[in-house]
Amino acid sequence: MSKVAIVTGASRGLGAALAEALAKDHHVIAIARTSGGLEDLDDRIRAAGGSATLVPVDLADSDACAAVCRSIRERWGHADLWVHAAVHVAPLAPAAHLDPKDLAKSLETNVAATATLIACLAPLLEAAEDGTAVFFDDPRAGERFFSAYGATKAAQVSLARCWAAETARTGPRVMILSPPPMPTATRARFFPGENRSALTPPGAAALGILAAIG
Repeated sequence: MSKVAIVTGASRGLGAALAEALAKDHHVIAIARTSGGLEDLDDRIRAAGGSATLVPVDLADSDACAAVCRSIRERWGHADLWVHAAVHVAPLAPAAHLDPKDLAKSLETNVAATATLIACLAPLLEAAEDGTAVFFDDPRAGERFFSAYGATKAAQVSLARCWAAETARTGPRVMILSPPPMPTATRARFFPGENRSALTPPGAAALGILAAIG
């Protein structure tokens, strides 16, 4: 049974770096909303001798997510690894002045979509010998102006922690990791004047994460 890795949020940043690194010994199912980033990722993976299946889909569309999960089950029957790097990052705003549309999109992508994916990918991970799901924590939850992103990211991590506790004996293994600060486009929006040379490149962060997964 060949190894299959699913990466949600695979078109850029840490998700793309993880997909590229995983393609060395997995077939990667790369899922993201933007097809351009996925196509660039596919070019890099193929140039290195790997293989990927590209799935451009909006994770906020629960029906589309369920259809993707069904297709994966029909074609591969299992998933050895799921890395969830997808997140909607709303503009910074005070808690008392949140844009309702930004909050709704954050809830759809960061919370509801995560719950949908857990439900439909759990059987695929259970079908693998050592299925593993990986989520990422963010210490900025609760900091000023991070209200929509921070609250929904914290809810996402709470879902993952519940799942980890529920499957501790039976599997799949659920891990929650804290990546180092990276010079991503998302971080540049949060900290535009930051010295980016002091940050960890996504490729290096990806290798550290894969080492932690084992």
